[in-house]
Amino acid sequence: MGVCIHIGEMLARNGRMYPDEIALVERWVDTGKRREITWKEFDRMANKFANALLKRGVVKGDKVLHIMMNSIDWLITYFGVIKTGAWVVPLNFRFSSEEIKYCIDVSEPKVVIFGPEFTERIEAIRRECPTVKHYVFVGEGDRPSWAESFEGFVEGISDSEPSVEISYEDEAALYFTSGTTGRPKPILLTHKNLAASAIYENVRQKAKHNDCFLLIPPLYHTGAKMHWFGHFIVGGKGVLLRGISPQGIFEAVSQEGVTVVFLLVPWANDILLALDSGDLKLDQYDLSRWRLMYIGAQPVPPSLVKRWKEYFPKMAYNTVYGLSEATGPGCLYLGEEYEHKIGSIGLPGFNWEARIVDETGQPVKRGEIGELVVRGDGVMKCYYKNPEATSQTIRNGWLHTGDMGRQDEDGFFWLVDRKKDIIIVGGENVFPVEVEEFLHTHPKIKDVAAIGYPDPRLGEVVAVVIELKPGETMTEEEVFKFCEVLPRYKRPRKVFFGNVPRNPTGKIEKPKLRQKYIGTETAFKI
Repeated sequence: MGVCIHIGEMLARNGRMYPDEIALVERWVDTGKRREITWKEFDRMANKFANALLKRGVVKGDKVLHIMMNSIDWLITYFGVIKTGAWVVPLNFRFSSEEIKYCIDVSEPKVVIFGPEFTERIEAIRRECPTVKHYVFVGEGDRPSWAESFEGFVEGISDSEPSVEISYEDEAALYFTSGTTGRPKPILLTHKNLAASAIYENVRQKAKHNDCFLLIPPLYHTGAKMHWFGHFIVGGKGVLLRGISPQGIFEAVSQEGVTVVFLLVPWANDILLALDSGDLKLDQYDLSRWRLMYIGAQPVPPSLVKRWKEYFPKMAYNTVYGLSEATGPGCLYLGEEYEHKIGSIGLPGFNWEARIVDETGQPVKRGEIGELVVRGDGVMKCYYKNPEATSQTIRNGWLHTGDMGRQDEDGFFWLVDRKKDIIIVGGENVFPVEVEEFLHTHPKIKDVAAIGYPDPRLGEVVAVVIELKPGETMTEEEVFKFCEVLPRYKRPRKVFFGNVPRNPTGKIEKPKLRQKYIGTETAFKI
């Protein structure tokens, strides 16, 4: 296939069409500091960084590792790498030195781009990274002597578009999974994957040029940038939020004219709690342009959405489902017109197919539980350097998600739980999400996680970790009493009160809970 309109060219086009319009705004919640950049400036700085990389010997197919906190500079350097034809390798900002070293060993980058928060972690391993020829320090603070500053790296470099031919099938990015269940897996994405995500996100969000998207999640994850890509493709403004609070989110929406916000369950819950307590008052903000709120990355309790609609009855709501192996969000989504199906992850997105299959890969009957598989232009090329894992995950073009679900009589898909998290109580399958969604309806409970707890007679029983709302108290007996309406095998037998840890993309970190309360990170099976 010949030259394509890849995301680097989308940026160049925005620079030509909307040169003096604001492309990105960066806002600091704690200090009120604000920075903005136009589309022309965004494209020009990405070109300078791309040409600086090319001058240092980076060529198409090389790797450039990227570890920074969310910022405009994060996106400038990301797009700069994309424009060279090299692979950009964005890393989780929570990765330790050991995990960063592992990712470097796998990806063998020529260049490492890092922010001041990561100097010590890089310093601890850099002598063991023979493929890295250049370290580029981006941001404020003390630059280590062994790294070049971003300003020095691009000084005297042309800001013209790099002359690199890129096709849809060319590799573009290497994303490592979060690593919460073992070694991070490297997911190889192509330019076709990235371009497709921009198209189907635009279709899903119905984004127009005058829309404004609020970017809150970490940019290293596909589920952040790819949400914004739906606005980026039409030159819509994006607002990067540094820090998270209900007040900070409302101030950004009010002051920047935000129209679309993607939230994780904990953030939406925090907003509702602040509204309930009176700490957040709707009449103090102009939220008139906010037309759509949607949630993804984890199961969404229907009770949360119901409460949200009580405060925002005219605001559209959507649920989106995706995974990094499918270039982030968009495989399935509920659709604003199907709010009566809240709790479902909806229907296949633009240019996607989905099925529920049994262990042999054959479709199951409507209503039966099986594994969700998807097929579309966003499916990754492979797990890099891991053909065995790739062959287990991609079969005949279908991506096996590892999520258990069902399809109802109207064709809508419903998630049941992760395959590995199913609790087997005396031979009966219990899907943690069912228990969690039920307990979320209790007015005292802020968050909850259900895990399997070893039992000598039944194999395992249901245990729940409950995080209460501020100021609330609850006893184990209250929990047992509340759960008496559940079938006996689904009722919690163990109750723990404590924090429910979630990763930066909002997923419950069940290995941490198992380690804390059971003594092992893996799901217990007798």
